[in-house]
Amino acid sequence: MADLRVTVLGGGSWGTTVAHLSAHNAPTTIWARDPGVVEAINTKHQNPRYLAGYDLHPSLRATTDLEQAVAETDLLIMGVPTSAFRATAKIVAESIRPWVPVVSLAKGFEEGTNLRMTEIIEQELPDRPRGVLTGPNLAKEILAGQPAGAVIALSELNIAERLQSIFTTPTFRVFLHHDVIGCELGGALKNVYAIAAGSCEGMGLGDNARSAVITRGLAELIELGTALGGDAMTLAGLAGMGDLLATCISPQSRNGSVGRALGAGRTIDEILGEMDQVAEGVKAVRVVMELAEKHELNLPIASQVYAVCHDGLEASWAHDRLLRGRLTHEAPWMVRAGGS
Repeated sequence: MADLRVTVLGGGSWGTTVAHLSAHNAPTTIWARDPGVVEAINTKHQNPRYLAGYDLHPSLRATTDLEQAVAETDLLIMGVPTSAFRATAKIVAESIRPWVPVVSLAKGFEEGTNLRMTEIIEQELPDRPRGVLTGPNLAKEILAGQPAGAVIALSELNIAERLQSIFTTPTFRVFLHHDVIGCELGGALKNVYAIAAGSCEGMGLGDNARSAVITRGLAELIELGTALGGDAMTLAGLAGMGDLLATCISPQSRNGSVGRALGAGRTIDEILGEMDQVAEGVKAVRVVMELAEKHELNLPIASQVYAVCHDGLEASWAHDRLLRGRLTHEAPWMVRAGGS
């Protein structure tokens, strides 16, 4: 599909990495706000601000001109943070041609509306295929050529099938998926539980505790994700469990780093003040708790992450509460569904 022109919006670590991948297979342009990032990509084939020391595909081109980047593209990839997603989509709507597919890379919710990014695409860029590219994908490992897998899910499955090859390389395998909602929710929800798992590590609670938090976090993720329309099997796959594991255990994870710092006794304001990229889980947990209340779900790990991030609760107290909570069935949604 070398004749398909691809535009990636967002010059952060993941947007840059996806642009690098697509540049292997199609003419690709990346849009970034920072003129320094654009110049470095065009002249040095690197993004020193976010991915110092990693080479990008030499055919990748960068620009600060959003209108130019969008006007003639055949595939638009939205790699901007959730906080800028709608505003960017509104601007894009003025230039993008009809029926151009739009794929989101953002893993989170819009605060205030609690919408997923594909729902925002539907509102601001209607009447076009929309979907997500997601999975356990740490940017630096992919740029280093280490093997990784992802899923692509679009509202039109046949178009998703055509787009698989755009991102696939000898070391990056893209699987097809039908469940846009489940794939998107897996990426949005896992960041919350990465903060919880990271705080276990930061407090030195051991691998048993961290494993329990990751596994119980997956249970909460599945319970909320299915209530919101996702498929449980999707959430047990690359887009859910796979992404959750990578984000919880990797030292590269921004949300895991937030959790480790919280576990070490630092405040959320101190931690976020030192970060130059977004840790979506801090914002997403607000949405998670609102959705849990709406659907009458008990999510103890998410509630404690919220208390630590937004109510000033010390991480040590949060984990003490988790251990001393009400004794329940491990998978109550299975009991309600008639499982054993």
